[in-house]
Amino acid sequence: MPLTAESAAQQIQDRLKDIQQHIHIVDEERRRAENSISSLVRSLHATNQKVKPLLKASLMEASQEEATIRAALAKIHEIRSIRNERRIQARNAGNKEAIRRGALMKMVQLSAQTLPLFVGKLGERAPALCGAIPAEGNYVAKVGDNVAALAKGIDEEENWILAEVVQFLHRQNKYDVIDIDEEQKDRHVLSKRKVIPLPLMRANPETDGHALFPKDTVVMALYPQTTCFYKAIVHRLPQTATEDYEVLFEDSSYLNGYAEPLPVAQRYVIAYRPTKKGAGSGSGNLSSA
Repeated sequence: MPLTAESAAQQIQDRLKDIQQHIHIVDEERRRAENSISSLVRSLHATNQKVKPLLKASLMEASQEEATIRAALAKIHEIRSIRNERRIQARNAGNKEAIRRGALMKMVQLSAQTLPLFVGKLGERAPALCGAIPAEGNYVAKVGDNVAALAKGIDEEENWILAEVVQFLHRQNKYDVIDIDEEQKDRHVLSKRKVIPLPLMRANPETDGHALFPKDTVVMALYPQTTCFYKAIVHRLPQTATEDYEVLFEDSSYLNGYAEPLPVAQRYVIAYRPTKKGAGSGSGNLSSA
């Protein structure tokens, strides 16, 4: 059943109220946990108090706080899903919203900044599509997901572009994608090997460094203020969860073959995949782009 604008707005409001309640609960749980930790610290200096019961209580309270925070994050994810569903329905109904180039670039950047951060439990490793970890072989991107797509342009040359999944054609084992660039808005039907799902979560360098591309790795990265992926080399890894990679884009106009380092968000740095033209770049050389 289609999700109406009124229904979507009500569902979002309900979840915002839930998030507000979770925030109040977290605040109470944190104050309680801080008191418990203070008691635990004092007990360490007292010879007649048992530390184990206080430690157990502190751990339990920390677990409760974590569960509440995760519940709030789940509500935020639900809001994103509702808004995405409404956007897809509007597009399918032919209600195309005209977006200027500058606004589109801001949306692309915001999408990367608000990508959920993977926060695993003790001993849990980052899953597929977190940071540099690729999708599993049988994975199919969902409708509305952003992907890198190897598509032909007006000049019949193949380039890796930022696209959105319209549908997956199971019988043909192909994707139907649309160029997110408002100036193009071309539809392409492509085989799975020509579509790379983008990360669905950011990796935290402080806890999941294994989910980041190592320095000097050859990758494809979205060139700032464009919707095309180009061959690049990882110059510097993000040091915190909010930092970007620094990459060196291939550019034959420079003596060493690479431009100065530029920041690119985790969402738009993916494994390198050469094209048939074999020029060594994901979407052509920057000097010829």
